Amino acid sequence: MAVSVTTLQTKREGSVLIVNFQDVSLIDESRIESVGKELIDLTADGVNERIALNFHSVGFMSSAMISKVIDFGNACKKEKIKLRLCNINDNVKKVFDLMRLEKVFDIDDEEETSMAKLARGGWFG
Repeated sequence: MAVSVTTLQTKREGSVLIVNFQDVSLIDESRIESVGKELIDLTADGVNERIALNFHSVGFMSSAMISKVIDFGNACKKEKIKLRLCNINDNVKKVFDLMRLEKVFDIDDEEETSMAKLARGGWFG
């Protein structure tokens, strides 16, 4: 029997699912595929309406991983899941800024800010 190695750590606080990456560096192609699949799986079950994607442990990610994050964002939009990104370190934030991902994603400095905004709901949540 094959053992699935999880690449994400999740916990639920109220109506918000908090998703943390396990890896410091997301550059390995097979690991990126696993992370991408796990992210998409979070949108498939119809249970998660609000997700905070926390990057606190990620020091570096390849463009392929950024592509998976964008795919995840698109899947969330399709499923009407509210998504916020948080705790992005300076190295990764530079890449996000270059790619103008702040226009694509709601990004917060701290998890607490994402949680508060997601918990609010309504038009501004």
